[in-house]
Amino acid sequence: MQILIIEDDRDIATLVESTLTSDGFSCRLCHDGLQGLELAKDLQPDLIILDLLLPRLDGLELCARLRQKPLAKDPYILMLTAKSDEIDRIVGLSTGADDYLVKPFSPRELIARVRALLRRSLRQGGQTPIYRTSSFTLDPDQRKAVRHLGHQPPETLDLTTLEFNLLMHLMSQPGRVWQREQLIERVWGSDYFGDDRVVDTHIARLRKKVEPDPSEPRFIKTVIGVGYKFQDHA
Repeated sequence: MQILIIEDDRDIATLVESTLTSDGFSCRLCHDGLQGLELAKDLQPDLIILDLLLPRLDGLELCARLRQKPLAKDPYILMLTAKSDEIDRIVGLSTGADDYLVKPFSPRELIARVRALLRRSLRQGGQTPIYRTSSFTLDPDQRKAVRHLGHQPPETLDLTTLEFNLLMHLMSQPGRVWQREQLIERVWGSDYFGDDRVVDTHIARLRKKVEPDPSEPRFIKTVIGVGYKFQDHA
């Protein structure tokens, strides 16, 4: 699998590259945000390891651009940050990162995080059912989500891999209330290291694409003190 490392500290970048290469991964390095954006388009990597503070284009903006116009492979993004404040982690995740790693980190933890992210893609595949409700059709094999509201023409939703998986699991059992921990295990994997509020940030992003009015969710409902559920009463 191809990993793109975007890190301006050359010592850290070399450490990350040597750690991953010794574990059998194929890696490419770059040291600024704009170059990283172009390399991501050219390489179509499976995973991007992205520093938060980069010259020319910072990690948050780069992450947001990648998610606004997803690449063909829609890579997982592991964000590196020297900032340990909780708000920085939440902001990073809200732009579309899948996980974060705070510097300094051990090579063992880096490998564990990378393997955990890439295992999610290995879980995909095989014949899976098409999920249909009054307003949505979700085809997991084609990774296609279509919304059809009333007399409006069908609309194909532009979802990231994580957003698609999150919607799929919510739709798999309409009306079921999913706890955050359950969604993390199903969507992020049981070996996810971060805190459970990553679910909230990705639900908010998903609602912007799924709901006619994200401020008054019609399909993805919050169950206060518990988690989320999907409902579709047309």
